Amino acid sequence: MSDPLQIVARGPRAEVEAAAAALDADPALESATYSILEEDEDRGVWRIDAYPTSETEAQGLTTALARFPGLTVTTEVLADADWLAMALSGLPPVRAGRFFVYGLHDRGRAPVNAVKLRIEAGAAFGTGHHGTTVGCLLAYDALLKRKRFARVLDVGTGTGVLAIAAAKCGAKRPVGTDIDRVSVRIARENAAVNRVSARFVWADGLDHRAVRRDAPYDLVFANILARPLVGLAQPIRGALKPGGLAILSGLLRHQERYVRSAYLARGFKLQTRVRRDAWATLVLRRA
Repeated sequence: MSDPLQIVARGPRAEVEAAAAALDADPALESATYSILEEDEDRGVWRIDAYPTSETEAQGLTTALARFPGLTVTTEVLADADWLAMALSGLPPVRAGRFFVYGLHDRGRAPVNAVKLRIEAGAAFGTGHHGTTVGCLLAYDALLKRKRFARVLDVGTGTGVLAIAAAKCGAKRPVGTDIDRVSVRIARENAAVNRVSARFVWADGLDHRAVRRDAPYDLVFANILARPLVGLAQPIRGALKPGGLAILSGLLRHQERYVRSAYLARGFKLQTRVRRDAWATLVLRRA
């Protein structure tokens, strides 16, 4: 695809969530990247932002969204610019329980009593502003009120924010994995900036020797997408010690049952859930 595209679909929440479910259910769009958010609370307008990586994927997204008459769908060509860096420069810091996530531009605003996480996103996902990352941090904060976790694995680490949070809260050199090499590099850079010890590896799945070496884990983060979460249910169970906890996110509220069922079938028990905007975070214990 010669020029990067952004496909935007706006409409009522029910219609937007139904469209998101259709995108998730379409095998041809399994790798498609999109987000869902509330654009205008007063008017009840929600939106999907999709970023196709090929002409075929762009056509598939447009066709799928066109099936929902309540949505207004537009396609825009993105100019050649570092949109992520430009957007991050204006993002406010985020407070999630004891955690304070900020970028370089807000380094002087961190509260004295917070666990400070300076995260520079670069080309990786996970600044702390997304509902899934905030949900994971809030769930982790609640768990830390009762106990500490020495061995922590972060699947789909992105910027490394969750692994770095774990390292700052007593984990002994947490392990983060990602299928994107750039994310692994950025996560390592963020760990250095935060002066913590964490190991980040490029891996597809949980069979990497660095992951196996530190297993079984007390806690596993997996902030990815609903379908990969279901596919990783058994590997995550195998990576956890009995009684270990999994914090799962990257799923929309209507996908909770789909993901939860896959884990309950493998002996997990639901501990709690955190809901942020349209997103859900599940905390499950391996029986």
